[in-house]
Amino acid sequence: MKLAVVGATGMVGNVMLEVLKERNFPVTELLLVASERSVGKKITYKEKEYTVVGLQNAVDQKPDIAVFSAGGDTSLEWAPKFAAAGTTVVDNSSAWRMDASKKLIVPEINAIELTKEDKIIANPNCSTIQMVVALAPLHKRYRIKRLVISTYQSITGTGVKAVQQLENEYAGIKGEMAYPYPIHRNALPHCDVFEDNGYTKEEMKLVRETQKIFNDNTIAVTATAVRIPVVGGHSESINVEFENEFDISEIRKLLHEADGVTLKDNTDTNTYPMPIYAHGHDDVFVGRIRRDESKSKTLNMWVVSDNLRKGAATNTIQIAEYLMANSLI
Repeated sequence: MKLAVVGATGMVGNVMLEVLKERNFPVTELLLVASERSVGKKITYKEKEYTVVGLQNAVDQKPDIAVFSAGGDTSLEWAPKFAAAGTTVVDNSSAWRMDASKKLIVPEINAIELTKEDKIIANPNCSTIQMVVALAPLHKRYRIKRLVISTYQSITGTGVKAVQQLENEYAGIKGEMAYPYPIHRNALPHCDVFEDNGYTKEEMKLVRETQKIFNDNTIAVTATAVRIPVVGGHSESINVEFENEFDISEIRKLLHEADGVTLKDNTDTNTYPMPIYAHGHDDVFVGRIRRDESKSKTLNMWVVSDNLRKGAATNTIQIAEYLMANSLI
């Protein structure tokens, strides 16, 4: 198994390497790939030192799988070149997610759709992944009619520059700004750029990607995405209206049994999901489960996950594992 990690020097790329090591992914040859300004850098993986190579160098070596976390423009230009060389690309950017010819995959939900012909596979947005993992067993049982979502998103979703801004503000140091306003002691209702309809791109990802993953454009979705000064993960308040009536005890049972979900839901002991618990873990944590008493067949829930792991790196590696396990490369 010859594996290329494209964007290996970035924040998600680093986590990808951690996840590969933790899951003992069977790599026989590893290519660490980045932009020209990072070529020649040294990275240690499993006590062995690797030299970062450029994109064309990696294409020429024809890896079996290339996991991408290098931004949309890089993916648009280079993913087809890898695919043309016979490499299967799993891309973590937004470049291919809504391309009708590309599959948008969360392994617990729809990996079964993958075939050998899928040479470019899209990884959903981090906030979408954790939500649909929690909702999938409920959708299967009760059918989702409408979702109202408010997110409370970690600065790590923006990247290293945002982490540095927060650290500078903690320390009272003036520095480069990732956001138009301070993030320390603040909450910004502004994740990604604003679209013509007044929603941000991040909010519309939750709409479009959810419908695509569930293959159901009738699901109504509205979202507000907020950036908060947290490092450990994304949190989401989700109000879900079902087509069919539900029982709260069955909801908890379905979530308890769901692959990739950890139920933390006991108000008697103040047990509920928080980023401080999710940080460094792969599961999606679900709690604060309660009926919406203002509307029939409607549920409130609180969902938290480490956005750099299940929201990005882990989901990508899980797709690669599925491809290998099912001889799809």
